[in-house]
Amino acid sequence: MPATAVIGGQWGDEGKGKIVDLLAQEAHIVARFSGGDNAGHTIINPFGEFRLHLVPSGIFAPRATSIIGNGVVINPAVLLDEMDQLNQHGVDTTRLIVSDRAHLIMPYHLLLDGLEEKLRAGKAIGTTGKGIGPAYADKVARTGIRAGELLDKETWRERLRCILDYKNAILTKVHGVSPLSLDEIYEQYSRYGERLAPYIRETTVMIDEALNQGKLVLLEGAQGAMLDPDFGTYPYTTSSSPLTGGSCLGTGLAPNRLDRMIGIFKAYCTRVGGGPFPTELHGETCELIRERAHEYGTTTGRPRRCGWFDAIAGRHSSRINGFTEVAITRLDVLDILPRLKICIGYRLDEQDIDYFPANIAAVEKCQPVYEELEGWLSPTSDIREFQQLPLKARQYIERLEELISCRAGIISVGADREQTIIRP
Repeated sequence: MPATAVIGGQWGDEGKGKIVDLLAQEAHIVARFSGGDNAGHTIINPFGEFRLHLVPSGIFAPRATSIIGNGVVINPAVLLDEMDQLNQHGVDTTRLIVSDRAHLIMPYHLLLDGLEEKLRAGKAIGTTGKGIGPAYADKVARTGIRAGELLDKETWRERLRCILDYKNAILTKVHGVSPLSLDEIYEQYSRYGERLAPYIRETTVMIDEALNQGKLVLLEGAQGAMLDPDFGTYPYTTSSSPLTGGSCLGTGLAPNRLDRMIGIFKAYCTRVGGGPFPTELHGETCELIRERAHEYGTTTGRPRRCGWFDAIAGRHSSRINGFTEVAITRLDVLDILPRLKICIGYRLDEQDIDYFPANIAAVEKCQPVYEELEGWLSPTSDIREFQQLPLKARQYIERLEELISCRAGIISVGADREQTIIRP
């Protein structure tokens, strides 16, 4: 059986956690492939309400093995705390596996993240301050430390010593702060390694064997396509690829093993942090959506910026990911709005364009061209069949499908797992 990737289609926070939790009930493996604890997936199911940052959303599925893939950067303290909290709520974490190739977030990554954002001042990217960017920078600079290295204490101490000499030079000479202690970091991370040792394994073979046996493998993304460092609103992006292509790189999966790519889109748009957001709303409608949908960052608690559905960004996302279907989430949030808008184009320098520009300055100047639709003004949270949705709600979904050239196979009308419409 080919693998299925679940990909954020917008700027993150689209509801990927709920969709993965739903699909994982039939899965053998659920593998998270990118990001770190800057991501937050909120899940409501029979175990309770959870906010996961590193553990894959498949951890609640009775048969699934949850894998943190090589494309993820891991803060061991956060991971262990998350595992402890899950155990306290009766969730079994013995089926959790950590790729030995996954890179670790170190104390200097956290420190440098904050210091670098401070230097950017008014041009700050709006990072979560979790050390994600510096950890990925070290990965590509070949100065990172991987999870598997913690299992060999003598070897990794020497690597840490060489790396820390360089990092301390930056901390002291560039930023003017105190150096970090080799012994303290080594002892702290050695303790993490002892606790995580039973979970750290080679994972690419496990995924390949599961597929060879005809079992369902889900690849769980973090963030969204519009935060991709190549195709998003660079430099206001994340530091790893949240795209379908990233799902293969972040798990060691060959591209030809993947044939179902589900793009997750909210029925409107949100964004956290800095960067252009063409359909951003201000005022009463923005506040209404934010409060009704509790649009506050799972990781940071920051208010999310809210806007109308951007079909130009959506079509861009669908094209670069190759979505075979989409899931539309938070449809119920729009139940109370008498009029809705969809961005169907941009106005840039007195010209109409129908594509998402690469240049950040151009994106910032884009003015949305809207199409207006009537709202349905009827509750949808108890509906489980597409044809039972109000006519105007069906027309809204069908218009989104048309604009992004992809069929909506899943429609979410609430936060609970059961509040979902599956279209055959």
